[in-house]
Amino acid sequence: MVQLERKTKETEIYVALDIHGNGNYKIDTGIGFFDHMLEALTKHARFDAEIVCKGDLHVDFHHSVEDVGIVLGEAFAKEVYPVKNMERFGESVVVMDEAAVSCALDLSNRPYLVYEIGLDGKIGEFDCELFEEFFKAFVFNARVTCHINRLRGHNRHHIAEASFKALAVALRRAIAYNDRAGLPSTKGVL
Repeated sequence: MVQLERKTKETEIYVALDIHGNGNYKIDTGIGFFDHMLEALTKHARFDAEIVCKGDLHVDFHHSVEDVGIVLGEAFAKEVYPVKNMERFGESVVVMDEAAVSCALDLSNRPYLVYEIGLDGKIGEFDCELFEEFFKAFVFNARVTCHINRLRGHNRHHIAEASFKALAVALRRAIAYNDRAGLPSTKGVL
């Protein structure tokens, strides 16, 4: 299990992460809908996680959402690299009623994000543009290549939740133990 803390003038964050857990979580960012998304992520990735954020919510949610992505990504990278005896690649399509979102990723140690969700507006008080900020912060700090694409759907809640669950399932598949994989690269390094 990795434990990380990050303190700035905008946020104070604590993350404890075990990527080979059972989906147990304790999450409190002060942002209800974001907590719900992080709960879905950790549950379906089967991570055991504690995520606590005290942020400048009187300003808006941006700093908290982005900084949680940074610290969670850093914790994930510490748990994964160097990649050994893991599948390395993961993909999934998650449906929620009318919505379907795909995620394909590579534990590449080369961060890159393709995010084609096209979600505007708000879900309650949560600005949908912040989802991309979270995914970007997580992916770049986790050092993975990740493509998240909306295949269909119009309900914002369904699309957002399917996005987090699709990432979760793809991560779970990528980190799956495979003792025959060794170091899964023809380069000999990731």
